[in-house]
Amino acid sequence: VTGGSSGIGKCIAIECYKQGAFITLIARDENKLLQTKKEIEKYCVNDKQVVLCISVDVSKDYEQVENVLKQAQEKLGPVDMLVNCAGTSVTGKFEDIEVNSFERLMAVNYLGSVYPSRAVITTMKERRMGRIVFVSSQAGQLGLFGYTAYSPTKFALRGLAEALQMEVKPYNIYLTVAYPPDTDTPGFAEESKTKPLETKLISETSSVCQAEQVARVIVKDAI
Repeated sequence: VTGGSSGIGKCIAIECYKQGAFITLIARDENKLLQTKKEIEKYCVNDKQVVLCISVDVSKDYEQVENVLKQAQEKLGPVDMLVNCAGTSVTGKFEDIEVNSFERLMAVNYLGSVYPSRAVITTMKERRMGRIVFVSSQAGQLGLFGYTAYSPTKFALRGLAEALQMEVKPYNIYLTVAYPPDTDTPGFAEESKTKPLETKLISETSSVCQAEQVARVIVKDAI
């Protein structure tokens, strides 16, 4: 699970762990990873289960991402399901958003899913089995006021998934794209601090989901 130290990613890891899975958490913050590891281990269903933590930025260096996933597979075996959950958001009017924010969001939200997927796909094809999950957003289905930097990165995941699914379906590999609504996570709380008024008014027309609920649906659909 990339981006698995908090929010939806953490809850997805817990759901998988409850079903007996071995878990690898990949995120930048080592302290958060270790805290999350302890929390996940409370749900252990057998004494053989392992939670492995790897601190790396999945959006910066493909070779580094490939190496850490290789290490994880050497320790825990090949990846049966990869969940791409690393993501970040910036809201604001188009002309007010710093130009480098567009680059950073595309790196994290798009390339941060491309790199881990690219690192596991060959082994999945060799084994003729695998699941890859991309966590997009409802803003990846519909462009919204204030999300000119964010929405395109989430739209990109759909294009990637649809094209890749055509390539890998003969190998019994299947992709799931999740489009969660506003979800109660640390990232959502941070994003809400800078939302333009118009964006807030749009958000308030629907309720905020709980991360645990969203994670359960994603894992069920992926499996």
